[in-house]
Amino acid sequence: MALRYAVSDGIATITLDRPERHNAFTFEMIADWADALTRAQDDDDVRVVVLTGAGTAFCSGVDLDSLAEVDPTPLGKRTMLTRRIHKVAFAVEALDKPLLCAINGAAIGAGLDMALMCDIRFAGESARISEGYVKVGLVPGDGGCHYLPRLVGTARALELLWTGDVLSAAEALSYGIVSRVYPDDELMPQTLAFARRLADGPPVALGLIKRAVYQGLRANDLRTSLDLIASHMGVVTATADSAEAMAAFREKRRPTFTGC
Repeated sequence: MALRYAVSDGIATITLDRPERHNAFTFEMIADWADALTRAQDDDDVRVVVLTGAGTAFCSGVDLDSLAEVDPTPLGKRTMLTRRIHKVAFAVEALDKPLLCAINGAAIGAGLDMALMCDIRFAGESARISEGYVKVGLVPGDGGCHYLPRLVGTARALELLWTGDVLSAAEALSYGIVSRVYPDDELMPQTLAFARRLADGPPVALGLIKRAVYQGLRANDLRTSLDLIASHMGVVTATADSAEAMAAFREKRRPTFTGC
């Protein structure tokens, strides 16, 4: 298997596992990747999902050897994206649970796009990122033009997209692309520790917060966002986890959440 999926104590980990090819993805990997995200969404025992790569790279994008099987016509190339590679983006969009990305090494082109889809990104000190499509005369095929401006603003996104410049982990942190940078050997322990904090939280509330944030970005008006959050509040306050959180706060103890 070129992609590993494992669940332990409420945390699902998706590991891209082609280190000899810097975790460049094949179409088979894409199908497994989308399936893993769907499994995580459908599994009530999964509270948080972590994405990372094996070896010294996160993901170097699509394996160019895979493109040999693609219909070379314009329609064939478009279909390759919409019916195959974009499955991951849509599976991410359907995921109500926190999705964390541990960028261990290079995240290039579509590899960076895949990281940008995640809710929060952490990076190892050796991480290097680039939207390098322009250097081979291409446009970002997996959402870079959608995700990057929302993280760094239009002008800075265009700078990175137009130049294909490579950013260090420290530069990615200063741009707001990653939230934290750790020594390489601490990246996964620190990412999993953060995942543990979220996994111990109230899952219904976490999921509704995630939906409210992303829907608020799309809504563009205050009334729609507040109407949505009013409905979410009505739902979340009716859960057992909400009552447990309130009781634990008053009793000055650690709450125990069941997900309902």
